[in-house]
Amino acid sequence: MVEQSVLALEKQQGSNPVLSEGIHDWVFECHGFLHNAGLIIASFLFLLYLALQAKKSFLKLSHGRSYIIISYYASLWLVSILNLLWCFSQAWECSPGKEFAWNLLSLFTTSGMLFLEVSLLAFLLQGNSTTGLEALTRTFGISGIIVGFDILLKAIYLFAFGIPIFINSDYPTPHVKWNLWVAHKLLLTLVYGFILFMYHSRWRERLPARPAYYKYVTIMLILNAIALFACGITGNGTAFGFWLYHFTVVCYHAAYLPLLYITFLADFFQEEDLHLENVYYSEMKDAGFFEADWN
Repeated sequence: MVEQSVLALEKQQGSNPVLSEGIHDWVFECHGFLHNAGLIIASFLFLLYLALQAKKSFLKLSHGRSYIIISYYASLWLVSILNLLWCFSQAWECSPGKEFAWNLLSLFTTSGMLFLEVSLLAFLLQGNSTTGLEALTRTFGISGIIVGFDILLKAIYLFAFGIPIFINSDYPTPHVKWNLWVAHKLLLTLVYGFILFMYHSRWRERLPARPAYYKYVTIMLILNAIALFACGITGNGTAFGFWLYHFTVVCYHAAYLPLLYITFLADFFQEEDLHLENVYYSEMKDAGFFEADWN
């Protein structure tokens, strides 16, 4: 009904047939209106929030002089813009002749998000020594090497072998594609599982004393475990796995950057440092970090 109304309105207005067909395909074809609108609205609202908070955030950054926070905040802005562009370009995934542009945009966008993800993991695994320029260099250096290797591997799959690892509009897809994603999701799942294991073990004191980080780790462990399961059954020919994997992709692009901001940056931009200290103290107390003092 909505589709017929749009076509009728375009016909009455005498719009350009090519433009009308492009708008129609973007809205109704490929993944559909709800898919496209959900991704765009989520990514746009988060970028709008960053813009509205930019002045206060810049003032806080200028006074805080934290190299890690400044670099991470700048990276978050860049990746958020790339992600919004990716969300707006969903029609490219189903458009003949746009495969190269879609794969290139997807490669840069997902690599940027992976860089943020790996950087936070490297930060957590360094424990309480993550301060200063040396820690920033170490954190971003490790992340850059890992993400650089990931980009090279995916570029070989995409442009040397022609395997459509970022095109999820058609099923079935090459089996070798799912082998790559199984290895990718398995590594992330193992790392998140290892950090969560450390947090609940006697080595907990070696990690940063912020329980909010480990709520983030739990969420990402669940998401990557679901994606790993989906990739595994899709590679064995299960159509439900294909749908489930695509669902995890939508969740990742719509919600990961806001989750990262809430976990790692939001408290830093609180107006009152006393409030921030109270937040840290309350979280540490709830996690049992002061039980030894009472005993």
